[in-house]
Amino acid sequence: MSGGVDSSVSAILLKEQGYDVIGITLELFGGTCCNTDAIVGAKQICNSIGIPHITYNLKEEFQCKVINNFIDEYSNQRTPNPCIECNKYMKFGAMYEKAKELGCDYIATGHYAKMEYSDEYGKYVLRKAKNLSKDQSYVLYNMPKQLLGKVLFP
Repeated sequence: MSGGVDSSVSAILLKEQGYDVIGITLELFGGTCCNTDAIVGAKQICNSIGIPHITYNLKEEFQCKVINNFIDEYSNQRTPNPCIECNKYMKFGAMYEKAKELGCDYIATGHYAKMEYSDEYGKYVLRKAKNLSKDQSYVLYNMPKQLLGKVLFP
């Protein structure tokens, strides 16, 4: 949970649907996302909706997988998008591993995207959000494929 509206609404909706919800915040760096203020905000929201909150410090992993990759790509005259690497390694990699350690069957985020089972392909597929103006499926394209049936979106 980032402490923002989207992840908070996602948690509330899942709780209303009968899921046992745990708020997880990943402490990644001291910027505007995933920092101490976000952790405090997420904890307050979790307390107000009556769910537990856990924070994991993944600063070293974030530096290695996201920041260093960004620097390497940029130094090679490419324009990287750090959100794509963060989603792949942090939000849908490390967070899923932490959730499994807690006995969770699914992870959920506030991303605007849709996950559905495709009879045509015989597996879960990532789709664009119902609200195309807010669609974020493009930053999730390289989510680990084995997680496709394990992710919930609002």
